[in-house]
Amino acid sequence: MTVEIWGETASGFEPVREAFERNFREYGELGAAFTLYADGRKVVDLWGGDARPEVGARPAPAVPWTADTAQVLRSVTKGLSAAALLHLAQQGKADLDAPVGDYWPEFRVHGKDRIPVRWLLSHQAGLPVLDVPLRIEDVIAWEPAAAAVAAQAPAWEPGTAHGYHPLTFGWLVGEVVRRASGRSIGQYFAEELARPLGLDLWIGLPTGAAARVGRLVDLPAPEAAKVGPNGMRVRPKQSVVDAYRDPMSLTARAFTAVRTSVDLNDPAVQAVEVPGAGGIGTARSVARFYAALIGAADRHGGAPGERLPAVFGADTLAEAMGPAVHGPDRILIVNTTFGHGFFRHGPTAPMASPASFGHPGRGGSLGFADPELGIGFGYVTNGMMPGVTGDIRSRTLINAVRACVGG
Repeated sequence: MTVEIWGETASGFEPVREAFERNFREYGELGAAFTLYADGRKVVDLWGGDARPEVGARPAPAVPWTADTAQVLRSVTKGLSAAALLHLAQQGKADLDAPVGDYWPEFRVHGKDRIPVRWLLSHQAGLPVLDVPLRIEDVIAWEPAAAAVAAQAPAWEPGTAHGYHPLTFGWLVGEVVRRASGRSIGQYFAEELARPLGLDLWIGLPTGAAARVGRLVDLPAPEAAKVGPNGMRVRPKQSVVDAYRDPMSLTARAFTAVRTSVDLNDPAVQAVEVPGAGGIGTARSVARFYAALIGAADRHGGAPGERLPAVFGADTLAEAMGPAVHGPDRILIVNTTFGHGFFRHGPTAPMASPASFGHPGRGGSLGFADPELGIGFGYVTNGMMPGVTGDIRSRTLINAVRACVGG
C-alpha cells in the first residue's frame, strides 16, 4: 500500500526516510512517526499513515497522521518514569542506595525492608507479579495499586536475580517519586523535564489533548519479519513460548497483573497516570527527550541554539546506563541487560551500538540514546505487532540510522 510520507530529512539521512517508507510498503505499518536527533540537531522528522485506523480495514487514512499526532507509548513510558526518579536523586531529594521503606514505610513487609531504591529501577526487587491482580478502578485510583505492590511478597529473594516488571515497575517507581517529592510522577515529569524541554510527552494526558492521540490496533507480524538473514524461518525458543502460555508462570502472571487488560485507547485511562505503560507522546518529543538525557551538544561546531541542555550529569548518566544487571531474565526467559530503568543494547533489545540505552514499548515503539554516536531516537507506532522489545520496523530504522551516523 502506498502511503504519503511527510516531514523533513537532512542531507545524508535519506536512507532513514527510505527505511521509514519501507515499513509501510513491506511490513504492514498503519500509522507512525520517526524522529532522530544527531549531535543535538533534529536531522530526521517523518510521519505518515492513519492515526486512527479501523480494525481489519486498510482504506485511505480517515484521520491522517500529522506532525502533532501523539501516541500511547506502552513501555517506552518506563524510560520517562526512570528519568524522573534519577533526576530526583540528582537533586539530592532521593537516594538510590536508601531502603525503599525510608520513603514508603508500608513497603517494609515480607522481608522487603532492605530493598534499595536502585533495585526497583534494575528489576531486581522480585515484585513483577501480584497475588491478587488489580482491577481497572485500582489502576485509575492509584492508591490501591500502590498499596497492593507494597503488600506483595517477592517472587524471589530480592537482589539474587532480575526479571522484567512489565506493569508493577510503574507503581514501584512512581510511589517513591510521590513520597520523596510530594508530587505524582506525572506532575514531576511534566514540571521538571517535559516543560523545560518543550516536550509533548506525558504520564497522564492533560485535558484537551485527547483528540491528538492515535488509536492502537493489534497487528500480526508480517511474513517478511519471520525470516532471518540466512533465509531460515525464525521461531521463538520453546521455553519462551511455554512461559507465556502457562497461566501460572511468572511470565504470564507478570503481564496479567491487572485482572482485565487495560484499554489504553480509553480516554479515561489515558488521562490517569500509568507510569509503567500508559505514557503518551510524539516521536519528536521521545527523540528530543533522549537527546537531552545525554546532553547531545553538537560535536561538529553547530550553532549554540541548536544544542540541548544536559538533563543528566555524568554521574546520573552512568547510573542510567549501568549496566546494573545482565543475564537470565526470570520474566522474559532470555538474557537481558539493564541499567537503572533502561534496557541496554543487546540481542533482546537491539539499539544502535553497545553504548545505547533506552526502552522499547510492547507492540513496536522505541526510544533510546547513544552518547557515543550522539543520537536521540524516537519511533512511535499505532500498529501493535507481537513482541515486547522491538520488531522488524524498529530494526529497519536502526540499521538505516547506523549506516548514516557510522554506528
